[in-house]
Amino acid sequence: MTSPTNTDSPSGLAYAVTAYFLWGFLPLYLKLVEHVPAVEVVAHRVIWSVPIAGLVLILLRRTSDLRDALRDPKMLGMAALTAALVSINWAIYVWAISIDRTVDAALGYYVNPLFSVLMGAVLLGERPNRLQIIALFLAAIAVVILFIATPRPPWIAMGLMVSWGFYAYFKKSLPIGPNQGFMLEVLILSVPSILYLIWIGPEGKFLSSAYDTWILMGCGIVTAVPLLFYANGAKRLRLSTIAILQYIAPTMIFLVAVFAFGEEVDPARQIAFPLIWAALVIYSVPLVRQMRRA
Repeated sequence: MTSPTNTDSPSGLAYAVTAYFLWGFLPLYLKLVEHVPAVEVVAHRVIWSVPIAGLVLILLRRTSDLRDALRDPKMLGMAALTAALVSINWAIYVWAISIDRTVDAALGYYVNPLFSVLMGAVLLGERPNRLQIIALFLAAIAVVILFIATPRPPWIAMGLMVSWGFYAYFKKSLPIGPNQGFMLEVLILSVPSILYLIWIGPEGKFLSSAYDTWILMGCGIVTAVPLLFYANGAKRLRLSTIAILQYIAPTMIFLVAVFAFGEEVDPARQIAFPLIWAALVIYSVPLVRQMRRA
């Protein structure tokens, strides 16, 4: 099993920034399928990602690596784990947008960088400095406020944070190239996805209209492209760098939620969001200094 990288590369930076910008606009597309059950949307995201990921491997001439991975039980087990985590994350995210809780989705992805710091400390032995500890403390206060002072506890945010945080961690340790790894994940997920669509049969939205057919097929593009960019970036960047860059997506998601979808930010979230933003600023200071030195 390969270990997570301890250096950053320019190509990794470009891949990751592109992925986060694409994810920032994703709610606008997913709003088009809000009338479709979240599980059905995830199934189509998986199925229509397979040909795109396969085409990438053919163009890169990396199909032999995928064949080797399919013969390795240990690798299949790790890929099944990352596939399960990313599918859970997708389902929560699609559902949050469909019920007008995009602000909570943004909150989950805001907190996730700090969750990555905690994971790095616990699982990778990365020692947070004093400022980062303060940042974690502020974020914890914000989460406690949301659980105590709001009728809508941030379960969506917590679910997104945990599922994506562990996906990012295990994805970096998946002993296969990023493009092959994504193809392996969607191949694994395609089996239950196809079975689910067969099970719901004519009750599904696919083929119910030309609009639904094309918009669900397009889910493959908006899923595969940014995730392939992210997978290539994550392999070439440190976990701490990924944590900084992740601010891009939740900022864009928050702006889309408030200004495009018209979602309101209740008083508890008006307190929690500034606390988390302050935590991210404090947390970023030593990381920016470290990146400049590197």
